[in-house]
Amino acid sequence: MTSIPEIFGEYVFNESTMRSKLPKEVFKKLKKTIDYGEPLDPSIANDVAHAMKEWAVDKGATHYTHWFQPMTGITAEKHDSFISPTDNGKIIMEFSGKELTQGEPDASSFPSGGLRATFEARGYTAWDPTSPAFVKDGTLYIPTAFCSYTGEALDKKTPLLRSMDAISTQACRILKLFGKDVKRVTTTVGPEQEYFLVDKKYFDEREDLKLTGRTLFGAMAPKGQEMEDHYFGSIKPRVAEFMADLDQELWKFGLLAKTKHNEVSPAQHEIAPIFSTTNVSTDNNQLLMDVIKNVAQKHGMVCLLHEMPFDGVNGSGKHNNWSMSTDEGENLLSPGKDPAANAQFMLILTAIITALDRYAKLMRISVASAGNDHRLGANEAPPAIVSTFLGDTLGAIVDAIINDEEQTGSTSSKIKLGVSTLPVIPKDNTDRNRTSPFAFTGNRFEFRMPGSAQNIACVNFVLNTSVAKVFKDYADELEGAEDFHEALNALIKRELTAHQRIIFNGNGYDDEWVAEAEKRGLPNLKTTPEALATYDEFVDLFTEMNVLTKTELLARQDILQEEYHKLINIEAMTMIDMTKKDILPAVSAYMNELSTTAVNKKQIGVSTDIEVMLLNKLTALSVEAYSKLEALIVADSGRTEIEGNAAEAAYAAEKIVPAMEALRAVVDEMEVNTAGKYWPMPSYIDLLFGV
Repeated sequence: MTSIPEIFGEYVFNESTMRSKLPKEVFKKLKKTIDYGEPLDPSIANDVAHAMKEWAVDKGATHYTHWFQPMTGITAEKHDSFISPTDNGKIIMEFSGKELTQGEPDASSFPSGGLRATFEARGYTAWDPTSPAFVKDGTLYIPTAFCSYTGEALDKKTPLLRSMDAISTQACRILKLFGKDVKRVTTTVGPEQEYFLVDKKYFDEREDLKLTGRTLFGAMAPKGQEMEDHYFGSIKPRVAEFMADLDQELWKFGLLAKTKHNEVSPAQHEIAPIFSTTNVSTDNNQLLMDVIKNVAQKHGMVCLLHEMPFDGVNGSGKHNNWSMSTDEGENLLSPGKDPAANAQFMLILTAIITALDRYAKLMRISVASAGNDHRLGANEAPPAIVSTFLGDTLGAIVDAIINDEEQTGSTSSKIKLGVSTLPVIPKDNTDRNRTSPFAFTGNRFEFRMPGSAQNIACVNFVLNTSVAKVFKDYADELEGAEDFHEALNALIKRELTAHQRIIFNGNGYDDEWVAEAEKRGLPNLKTTPEALATYDEFVDLFTEMNVLTKTELLARQDILQEEYHKLINIEAMTMIDMTKKDILPAVSAYMNELSTTAVNKKQIGVSTDIEVMLLNKLTALSVEAYSKLEALIVADSGRTEIEGNAAEAAYAAEKIVPAMEALRAVVDEMEVNTAGKYWPMPSYIDLLFGV
């Protein structure tokens, strides 16, 4: 039996490995960079590179790669060997400090939002020492940032690292007001990852799954998730074997995989890690998504990370559990036994509420994607309206502050189950609200809007930057106050009163909330193009906090708009291809069998009513499907007359997506009325219940 402590982190150049492999002084200097964000001492680069190479070679590595996160949403890597030739025709294995700290991948083919022309190929990667290197498949992976030849960030890691510096600086100012002299505050994240598993043989027979990651057609199976029997249910043996192998692989890479279970929809599952610093958690989640796909393949399955791979059942999210901690280990979102008397916590809570309301559009932008548009507001996902849930205890305290009423702290309570042999359960001071996009869950906020395929760097640099800005505003005001406590109380009351509209403890799935949110003036950006159109409103925020320049932000806006309309075009073209080549011919073949049967029955004087009714129905549906197909072709071809990524994205959402939905509705009805042996692709029954 495998010993978890023995294998945990065996392929990671982690702190314990660095301590054993590096000279003592080199280790100390590197630790200061990792723990406190101090600039990397260039003099130690060669020593670190040599130790890292020796360790990696012992683990079977022959190559190294600067592993980075371009704006494609996935990771990128270029592998170079450690081999260097010698004069005698032999080779040695070398790796220098320069090769560790800087790389030069071709930047011309990555999205740049106009920052670089196609012929301008040079780009740079820079080692991120705060995230540990690791060995995978015979290669040393070195986490890096990625920038253009002219210095603009072309990746998702760089703004995240900048935002972590920004929130640390401003949070330290806030804590100093309370007499605390901390050197660094880090945000921490535990991203819960939802995913679907389907049998590879069925996946391979679905053009839509192979090209887009979701089913563009598919009639719902007679049974879905309505019996609620899959959620936390007994894990099927085949899936259990996959999960066991997945845990082993993740533990080898030092990923703190803690929880695994069945999710609500059939074939849907979840894995959750233990908290880590946001930068490390982001890299780990990117690695997890890669590992989970590879392990699934070994078990004859395919992992689907699309936010809505199946219509009519739950989509998949990535719940971003976000908190803040000092370098001394204090969780700044822990309210303590009496939150009403915890002035520091109340100020930080007020800042987060303020940031969420001020930058609600930006929060929506941070989770915007074509895939997530299908999920938000449907099948137990939070709506596209940003709000926060505080729970009864904190909600009552906030109300008391706003209304100048006496504040009462939380009183510990317990749940008695009425059975002598069962333990008494301590009751948390807040319930969980799974309908809330941004819910307080005891000592952290759970941001439930991110999609399952998303790189969480985007979500977290937006969160960090928004809260850092509010911290800065608060510190600027309170540092000059004559009476700190009086100014503090006034600020908290003023800000909670001004931003209370963002607090909603009710059912986010209820249509009444949409109307209520509109009355409150909360934005409801239903589609990605709507959200992205507002991105440039936040230039001042990002430039002031030194997270993105105006040029970098506008480039990101352009990249995301281009990504959206390109993806919609791929989906539309796939639907057109499947309808023409597979679906209409299959239905026609079935209709031919019905016609032959009807003729044969008529010859022997048997009623042909059933065949005639089916033929009439399928004929009408085929005519309608062809009409909807032509409408989709016209809509999709119309995009060529649109100029600019913003306009193309808006056109795709307004014209192409509705045409796709109209065609799907007819085709799904055709599937229900066509004999299974004729339908040209695996059904939802195969996909959802075939593992």
